[in-house]
Amino acid sequence: MSNRLQSRTLPSVCCVLLASLLAPPALADGEVNIYSARKEDLIKPLLDDFSQQTGITVNLVTGKETELLQRLQSEGINTPADLLLTSDAGRLTAARQAQVLQTIQSEALEKHIPAAYRDPDGYWYGLSVRARPILYAKDRIKPTALSTYEDLAAPRWKGKLCVRSSDSIYNQSLVAGMIAHHGEANTETWAKGLVANFARSPKGGDRDQIKAIAAGECDLTLANTYYLGGMLTSSDQAEQQAATQVAVFWPDAKTTGVHVNVSGAGVTAHAKNRDNAVKLLEFLASDQAQRWYADVNNEYPVNPAIPPSATLKAWGAFKADTLNVAKLGELNAEAIKLMDRAGWK
Repeated sequence: MSNRLQSRTLPSVCCVLLASLLAPPALADGEVNIYSARKEDLIKPLLDDFSQQTGITVNLVTGKETELLQRLQSEGINTPADLLLTSDAGRLTAARQAQVLQTIQSEALEKHIPAAYRDPDGYWYGLSVRARPILYAKDRIKPTALSTYEDLAAPRWKGKLCVRSSDSIYNQSLVAGMIAHHGEANTETWAKGLVANFARSPKGGDRDQIKAIAAGECDLTLANTYYLGGMLTSSDQAEQQAATQVAVFWPDAKTTGVHVNVSGAGVTAHAKNRDNAVKLLEFLASDQAQRWYADVNNEYPVNPAIPPSATLKAWGAFKADTLNVAKLGELNAEAIKLMDRAGWK
């Protein structure tokens, strides 16, 4: 009886083994939950690709940086979030300081992301680089008249400069970088000179500063390059027209280099789907995702092996500041106080 049973079951077992060998590799299962301060259209296509390739369902919640951080803190161990995605090293450092992130180690992330663009202890990793150079009116300013960020405080630029308010994390990080390089006293003197050169009270976002140059309200501004890239490729003809009237100048080429920052992400301290969160983070640092950041978002790839988009290439190469961007977050509080003392509204 037992022999007959064995002979009857062996073929079926063999068939099962053969089928498993011939079948395509099984997709990963489960889900990963993201709190993202980046707009949905700037990240959703990548998340869809990740799900298609891995079988992991991505649940996305978008919101403002401060709100998402507060939500993570209030939810504590009960948070559904596995990954926090945000748009500035200052925000990422704030999340680490709030103890809502955990440290992870990944050979893939360390391979693709230079040390200057990630937290030294692995709490978060940069995913795209944004430069904040000087933009100037093509018809009114000669690029040979420009040199450094410090020079923007010179009296000859009085009434020529438009900027965002001191509430802008991008400006806060720029000032933090200045503090790191030049010290607090020198940076405060610079900030006071900068404020004295404002053509108007700070208002609006980076795109508004570019539009102000086009409208003749000022001749110079500080703006992240991806905003200019977005305007140049916009379907809004007015935005396109405004963007064509400004040009990019890369400051501090002979000294510290152009101020750069990152968008990035970290695995949350109480992630229920930690492994899937790490997989997603590694995917966002992959060649495929990095090319998407460059070609679609007009951001510089964090991976130096991936070339920038044609739009970014047209502005030329530049020397980037090598300061670890984590320092921008560490000095954020000092930067805010300094800007307040300087009268930067």
